[in-house]
Amino acid sequence: MTLRNQLLIWAGILVGGALMLFLFRSILLPFLVGTILAYLLNPLVTLLQRFRLGRGWATAMVLLSVLAIIVGVFVMIIPMVLAQVIGLVQRLPGYIVALRGLANEWIPALNQWLGADRASQLEGSLTRWLTDIAGLTNGLTQGLAASGATLVNALGLLVVAPVVAFYMLLDWENMTRGVDNLLPLAYRDEIRGLLGDMNKSMAGVFRGIGSVVLVLCFYYATALTLTGLSFGLAIGLMAGLLSFVPFIGFLTAFSLSMVIATVQFWPNWVMMVVVFAVFMIGQFLEGNILYPKLVGSSIGINPVWFIFALFAFTFLFGFVGLLLAVPLAAISAVLLRYAVKKYRESRLYLGETGGAGGDSTAA
Repeated sequence: MTLRNQLLIWAGILVGGALMLFLFRSILLPFLVGTILAYLLNPLVTLLQRFRLGRGWATAMVLLSVLAIIVGVFVMIIPMVLAQVIGLVQRLPGYIVALRGLANEWIPALNQWLGADRASQLEGSLTRWLTDIAGLTNGLTQGLAASGATLVNALGLLVVAPVVAFYMLLDWENMTRGVDNLLPLAYRDEIRGLLGDMNKSMAGVFRGIGSVVLVLCFYYATALTLTGLSFGLAIGLMAGLLSFVPFIGFLTAFSLSMVIATVQFWPNWVMMVVVFAVFMIGQFLEGNILYPKLVGSSIGINPVWFIFALFAFTFLFGFVGLLLAVPLAAISAVLLRYAVKKYRESRLYLGETGGAGGDSTAA
């Protein structure tokens, strides 16, 4: 089979897979979550098997333990967080109105300090920023209005995803063995190495970024609650959960916090500075300690490509695309590095003389 035919076959498989994802994107969420859960829990099940525990019992023990932890967290934290989110959405328009009132009080002082022209520009920027915050409020309100469908989907997710994860964990070894047996014999070792690199990259993504998200959730939620900021728990969790999208989680939570802190604590500048310092410390921890230590260079993904993948897959497939973006970005980075490596070894890069020289050297 020629190289052209091989490329056409693989391109057809990729296009067909993307088309299937697009057509069934509305029902894929529980299956995708179940698959990710099975992928993450498989090392624990394999570890228990070393203690002469059957695959079925090991799978049941690990899955039930994880589900118990998740349900416990939901029972203890989710009602409180949901109450804060609803309260925040209801009161945020009032905070914006109050902040506009404070801004109107500052205008005479700003005119004297900055001059009329600069004060007018600053007032226009503040108005646009408050308008953006108001748009965010409307989006949150519309999201809550559609909570009925969201609740139904969540219930389906809680029922179907664990079942999918259980059966995939139970049959994981057979599935991986079956895939390995289907690999072309002539390229089996090379494809195995490529799949190993993909597995390492995806594990680095889930383990590293997941750890960063958990640490930041705990830090922001605890710190903002201790400052006495209204709805600090909900905003802190939002900042941590959105932190896997660079700057988006930080800017959203920071804007909301500073609006609320200004209205709540004014004219107590000390507390406003404390809230500001919480986010500055969080950014320092994230950029200089958490990401270098927990993520590092193990995932091998350029941040710009990662952000593009998140937006592109979310635009195409919705929330399912958001979940798919992380592993697919890792897989794409591995494939791109492999393609560059093969290109640099090819005659297209080396030329006829270089290719021949390279072949003779290798011999």
